[in-house]
Amino acid sequence: MQIKDSSQAERIVFLDYLRVIACFMVIMVHSCEFFFIDGDSIGIRSVSDGFWVSVIDSAFRSSVPLFVMASSYLLLPMRGSLQNFFKRRFIRVVVPFAVWSLLYAILPWSWGDITYTDVQANLLQLLWNFNGASGHLWFIYMLIGLYMFMPVLSPWLKETSKRGEQVFLLVWFLTTFWHYGKLLVGDVYGECYWNEFHTFWYFSGFIGYLVLAHYIRTYINWSLKKSLHVGISLFLIGYLFTAIVYYHRTFTATQLQELELSWRFCSFNVVFMTFGAFVIIKKISFEKGRIYNFILQLSKLSYGIYLMHIFILGFSYKLLEGYFSTPVTILLVGTSTFCGCCILAKLLSYLLGSKYRLSCKSWGIN
Repeated sequence: MQIKDSSQAERIVFLDYLRVIACFMVIMVHSCEFFFIDGDSIGIRSVSDGFWVSVIDSAFRSSVPLFVMASSYLLLPMRGSLQNFFKRRFIRVVVPFAVWSLLYAILPWSWGDITYTDVQANLLQLLWNFNGASGHLWFIYMLIGLYMFMPVLSPWLKETSKRGEQVFLLVWFLTTFWHYGKLLVGDVYGECYWNEFHTFWYFSGFIGYLVLAHYIRTYINWSLKKSLHVGISLFLIGYLFTAIVYYHRTFTATQLQELELSWRFCSFNVVFMTFGAFVIIKKISFEKGRIYNFILQLSKLSYGIYLMHIFILGFSYKLLEGYFSTPVTILLVGTSTFCGCCILAKLLSYLLGSKYRLSCKSWGIN
């Protein structure tokens, strides 16, 4: 369903719902981290905490892939000149990303969380990567890489057939089993310590979600009944596998990367959850009244909410810590952080030039 917003630009209604849902999911994922991470190590304090993190966090693991698919849904195949494409991405994505990276490197010093020496180290580290206080910004690095690859992918999507996309997606889907298989057989298909690029490496990763979004947009137009049946089934299969594997590994894992094995965004179980959630959300077409107007406003603020939410998250947890049970605390921290970010993003949106920092246009979507 398409409508025209106040700027008279066509909008895909379900994408506004998708951005808001995915944004809330990301915040919920990060709300769980207080109960299983201690610095760079596993910090699960009880069996109960491990159980509730597996139940809650696993349900929101499709958040990042949903953002990727939303970001590419209207961009592929590309239209217009490369110059305009990259100019828009630079203004709407890179500039606010750079500003918030600096804020995460410096601001914690003002309330005593880091020293001046830490600030210097953080600023230096920004030359090649995010710093510890802004771990969520890894996503923007990845997103920029996808934008850079879109001009390469776009001509193929214009020319290939439905079968061609299906073959690509099949090979990509097979790669989503790799990190489970490597537990059994080790390096695969040419992998070794001097070459991490195995035979199917070029079909792997988040590129698959770009192609999947294009495939769904072009070839899948299911009824609501079929979308619900397929979507709910796949989501539940993926969720149960994700949660069960994570909970089992709370008893055996010694490092975070081992613990989070089933949470990897390009694993088959998360693909199931992402596809299921996407085809269901795609059927949302409520475009009138206060509900959609509210969702539309939040959608326009989604990039700013994502960029700032780690700042608010820490304060929310400190206020609520110790008063409630683990699941209630996670839900309250996530919800209060989301609401607080919405309010702050809206206030900041009134500042001159803030549309480039905070609007959904900053995702380069519409």
